[in-house]
Amino acid sequence: MILRIMVGLLLLASVIAVTTAIGCSQQEQGGNYTDISATEAKQLIDDNPDLIIIDVSPVYAAGHLPGAVNYYFGDGSLDAAIPMLDKNATYLVYCHAESASRLGAQKLVDAGFVNVYRLEGDYQAWVEAGYPIET
Repeated sequence: MILRIMVGLLLLASVIAVTTAIGCSQQEQGGNYTDISATEAKQLIDDNPDLIIIDVSPVYAAGHLPGAVNYYFGDGSLDAAIPMLDKNATYLVYCHAESASRLGAQKLVDAGFVNVYRLEGDYQAWVEAGYPIET
């Protein structure tokens, strides 16, 4: 009886160790986006004429960064666009709400995009910095 319990505990410990190792290796393989301030985002835009700016919000028409394209995160537009986007290009992602921009930027990273930035403070930070917008 004690032998069965010990074997069971060893088996359980092995499963936990393997599961943990797999989780760690998946995290190490996955990348991350980089949060940047409005000032850094403006500099990134000015220095990179090929930068792709993605607004993942549903209120794009109410105001957006100049040159931004709208792939709304909530309706699947971003998912539909991902296969057509260049994974090696540089992207700046923002929204009018922080959670959506985080999800959108991470979705790009998870899809294998390597140069992904997220506007920290999102659209509001851009406006508060006094930078131009389009409507």
